[in-house]
Amino acid sequence: MKTLGLRDIIGPIMVGPSSSHTAGALAIARMARRLCGTRPKHVTFTLHGSFAHTGTGHGTDKALVAGMLGLSADDLGIRDSFERAQEAGLGVRFVRATDDGGVGGRAKGADDVEHPNTVDIEILEEGGDTLDVRGVSIGGGAAVIRRIDGIDVDITGEHTSVVVRQHDERGVLAHIATCLADCGVNIATTRMFRTRKGSAAYTVMETDDAVPEAARAAIERHPAVRDVRVIPAERAGDADGEQETTGPKATPSMAEDAEARFARCDFVSGAELLARCAEGSCAISQAFREREEALCALDGHAANVDAYLERVLQVMRASATESIARPVHSTGGLIGGEARALAESLQVAGTGTGTSAGAGAGTSAGAGTTPLLDPLSATVSAYALAVLETNASMGRIVAAPTAGSAGVVPAVLLGLGRHRGLTDEKLHAGLLAAAAVGYLIARNASVSGAEGGCQAEIGSAAAMAAAAAVEIAGGTPAQALAAASSALMSLMGLVCDPVGGLVEVPCQKRNATAATTALVCAQIALSGTENLVGFDETVAAMDAVGRALPFELRESALGGIAAAPAACAWCAKCAG
Repeated sequence: MKTLGLRDIIGPIMVGPSSSHTAGALAIARMARRLCGTRPKHVTFTLHGSFAHTGTGHGTDKALVAGMLGLSADDLGIRDSFERAQEAGLGVRFVRATDDGGVGGRAKGADDVEHPNTVDIEILEEGGDTLDVRGVSIGGGAAVIRRIDGIDVDITGEHTSVVVRQHDERGVLAHIATCLADCGVNIATTRMFRTRKGSAAYTVMETDDAVPEAARAAIERHPAVRDVRVIPAERAGDADGEQETTGPKATPSMAEDAEARFARCDFVSGAELLARCAEGSCAISQAFREREEALCALDGHAANVDAYLERVLQVMRASATESIARPVHSTGGLIGGEARALAESLQVAGTGTGTSAGAGAGTSAGAGTTPLLDPLSATVSAYALAVLETNASMGRIVAAPTAGSAGVVPAVLLGLGRHRGLTDEKLHAGLLAAAAVGYLIARNASVSGAEGGCQAEIGSAAAMAAAAAVEIAGGTPAQALAAASSALMSLMGLVCDPVGGLVEVPCQKRNATAATTALVCAQIALSGTENLVGFDETVAAMDAVGRALPFELRESALGGIAAAPAACAWCAKCAG
């Protein structure tokens, strides 16, 4: 299991609309591209499961092409990836496993697909070689390569990976290890994958250090080695995928110190988190900060926590305000302008959302009506709508923990910041508290709509925002987890049913209602009201409910609101 950190939960910073289907798909293609020996000439993408059902609506096709071109997750050029591919001379073809007109009536490899977010990539390189790769998007923008040329592998991108294609014979593994050691590269893990003894095989080594060209060239000198590919580590949330390192090269004693430090700071449950807070007499934000710094030290790079959080806030502010000032229409055409309409109606009513109503504001549908929301709730609701508007138009957002739920945490934090006069430092603490809760949910259940329904996305985001609000208000760690539990319970069982496979309806309004739910749950917890069922048991219950949901209610666009007559009529109209 990958060790999750801050950037896995509050991140990636990405172009919308879906962390699993856009950022995750791009990550798969980027890794596949780095496995190529020469530049790709033509690529066939075969989409399975949720990828096949909602790929176009979620920008999966554009993201896969962008990844093959080497674009990063937050590059707005993803919107124009097809045009860029044409300019670069890259041919692309898409096959959906559900299509009758697929490969021979059924897409190749469809029988052994286990994950709903799976893509098979067949690459023809300019040098004439071919490469077959299977990748899986596992949620939150993270991805894993599961198969290369028919051989099962496991490449996460968490560490730098050295992928050696070879003939299976004695002495090759020792040769690879020696070449890396001679270049000062420390090996973290080693695995060999093959179909049978003496056949073609892959050795995959994850390293703690960057791998120089000299090491790659040395490995290739062995007669049994066909080729070597190096896939640099990509940290979630880092647009360029580069790791910033500081200080001297790690020694064995330093590594032992880092392991011991992380062991002291780590926690895997709500109960352990509360114990850490009690032991250190600290808030949840500080406990998670210490864990993040220890994790980064363990991985051999600088934490840069505040610099990253400042970048997160910058992107969150833009995504929550720009579409209110300048409404944008979504890619799918289902939403656009809702955030401004709400903001203007409440601005006219005197509640204020910090927006300029502009020309024609007096004709807002809400003008002259009695406001139902207080200023804080009004701002939070408008911000949440706005973030999803930005997301659905393939703008830049921060997945928190996913793109489909990206409006909840920023809406609550930025709303509190505006109406309570909070500093960025205070908002940083809120983000860290939110990340701690999101990490525990992701580790012990899921934050993927394709795996656990919308409760895993919106529910998790509401829990994160509720805990953050409690911390910002000066509540205790126990109260923060109580608020998170209440939010999860309030949204448990929520299905993921995007109309037309688009992260637009009912996603946008769910973000707004979840954000206000988070505030209510936070206030209840601050009153001292306790829950019968604790945080850890609530997460376990949510996980069980998610597993029990049928495929049609887990981001397939085949059930729930997506199957309502009006939704189906809209889809049919678009298809026609």
